Amino acid sequence: MQKYGQIAIEALTPYERNARTHSEAQVEKIANSIREFGFLNPVLIDSKNMIIAGHGRVLAAKKLGYKEVPCLRVEDLTETQIRAYILADNKLAEEAGWDEEILRTELQGLKDEGFDITLAGFTIDDINCDDIDFSGEDDEINFAEEQTPLEPTSKKGERYQLGDHILMVGDSTEGGGC
Repeated sequence: MQKYGQIAIEALTPYERNARTHSEAQVEKIANSIREFGFLNPVLIDSKNMIIAGHGRVLAAKKLGYKEVPCLRVEDLTETQIRAYILADNKLAEEAGWDEEILRTELQGLKDEGFDITLAGFTIDDINCDDIDFSGEDDEINFAEEQTPLEPTSKKGERYQLGDHILMVGDSTEGGGC
């Protein structure tokens, strides 16, 4: 039997032997996707609210401040089937491929309509799209040499907060770190 509904995030338990990892960058991408499209893919849980599939979506929902997430309760699988499904759900998706021609057409169409393709999880470097016109992607950032100051304004050991990230100024030619 399967049941669908909203479940409080704090009532959910991650699968403790989940072999799939989620980097902060990936969780941010999932959060951006949820922000843009909504929470369209429910979290699969067992009868005890253990997460079967959707660990990354739950992490992203927490990051976005969600208190509840849509869940689909799966009660007709054995413990062994659940363990196998957790692995299969992650592994089988990795084996899918892309039709490069259709992908290029879709990405170019989205770009032409002004859609940010990073919300679909893509970066320009992710795919071989030599024929897609990405001009204008970096219009706000001009990396022209003449804009680089002659004397650096940052000093070794300084730290800068960049969103969730910290940038520390150092010299990679010296051993021992900053």
